[in-house]
Amino acid sequence: MFSNHSSLSGRTVLVLHAHPDDEAIFTGVTLRRLADAGARVVLVTATLGELGEVHVPLAPGETMAQRRVAELEAAASLLGVSRLVLLGARDSGLPGAADNVHPDALAAADPARVARRIAALIESEGAEALVHDDGRGIYGHPDHLAAHRIGAAAARLTGVVAYESTVDRDHLHDRATRSHLIHAAAEATGLPFGVPSGEVALRIDGSAAEVKVKRAAIGVHASQVSPDSLGHAGFDEAYGYEWYLRSGAGSGILDELAVPAVVGAPA
Repeated sequence: MFSNHSSLSGRTVLVLHAHPDDEAIFTGVTLRRLADAGARVVLVTATLGELGEVHVPLAPGETMAQRRVAELEAAASLLGVSRLVLLGARDSGLPGAADNVHPDALAAADPARVARRIAALIESEGAEALVHDDGRGIYGHPDHLAAHRIGAAAARLTGVVAYESTVDRDHLHDRATRSHLIHAAAEATGLPFGVPSGEVALRIDGSAAEVKVKRAAIGVHASQVSPDSLGHAGFDEAYGYEWYLRSGAGSGILDELAVPAVVGAPA
């Protein structure tokens, strides 16, 4: 799917996300492109997303956590993930909820302790780059904020190039034509989402084939995503781009996949 003269075979990227479905929504094109170029993709999902809203009935005896892990495994397979690691933290819920301070919640975890675990994975896998959420938690969710703190600390411990997953607020400003799940997510937190175009460091533009796989990967998270969210005419424009900030000095493997963002370029 991705045509590049230089193979990424033998190179590894570790990707840290807060919940099942974040990998598809925010980085699906990136993961598929890395895999198609021969890179090893290690996906770390911090929580089981057990507090997510249920859009489909669970099977008798099935828990939300079990359903979401099954969906995550299916999405990871579609996206070419080589290894899936579940940290097993508890979903923290929306800002201000009592779940934020549950002793097992990701938001209540010691970032330094979890960062050491991520750093150990980076070192054991020989990963050269880490992807994690931006400093605003993309849309202010406590688990995304925690994923940022943990990822930033792990990057400092290991010295790898770090990329912060975000969304371009200006590109997605028109919900009527570029409807994206981030709009409802930001309404739930009551906080702004993403960053202005001028702050984006890297943009990865998905091919038609990559966006098709991304749509399928989002779709397998049926407990969280309704079919209406995926069937609108503006899907490709909303989801066909993925945006990153870059932490630390220098460039890395994602730069080899991405179009450098141009300040002032039309959305």
